[in-house]
Amino acid sequence: MRYKGVIFDLDGTLLDSMPVWSNISGRYLQSVGRTPSPDLRGKIKTMSLLQSAQLLREQYQLPYTNEEVCQQINDLIEDQYLSFVMLKPHVLDFLQRLRKAGVNMCIATATDRYLVEAALKRLDIAEYFSFIITCSEVGCGKDEAVIFQKALEQLNTQLNETVVFEDALHAIKTAKAAGFTVVGIHDLSAKKDEQEIRSIADRYIYSFKEWEG
Repeated sequence: MRYKGVIFDLDGTLLDSMPVWSNISGRYLQSVGRTPSPDLRGKIKTMSLLQSAQLLREQYQLPYTNEEVCQQINDLIEDQYLSFVMLKPHVLDFLQRLRKAGVNMCIATATDRYLVEAALKRLDIAEYFSFIITCSEVGCGKDEAVIFQKALEQLNTQLNETVVFEDALHAIKTAKAAGFTVVGIHDLSAKKDEQEIRSIADRYIYSFKEWEG
């Protein structure tokens, strides 16, 4: 395997968890007595959780801090990460292959750390990753390259020997523009973006079983 470092997205890439996030902001607003606007999902699609919280707080005049909104949203989905979300097909085999090849791996995700750690521990795959880095920790979403650049620094690999696996169009655009080799992985949540993802990513796969590296 020619790559020495891998940066994995989590939701929709390693975990079959995107349904958990489907309309979560709308569900949250309804839970606090607000009516979400029809265009809300489009507005927050590329945002980190903290950025989404700020938009919700300001646009819907919520009497909470950004941090409180984040936690309230996490509370709605916490049980899914603690008990239910599963790996996507062939993920474990792929991680084992990478480790055997000496590849350094990390996770770069918009999901908050405690949920990530809980899911990885339950699914018994935490040991495969050198570290986790989150959008909340770096202060921006994946519409900016900061999270990928910081992950690269911590992996201590060269840009041309590091590959990013992502399912979301905006993140794929960002990583590719930053010079990374990018593999788009199929997820139903991004089905409508598949053709554009294929045109941008270096490769597109339906599952990790296809990857020969």
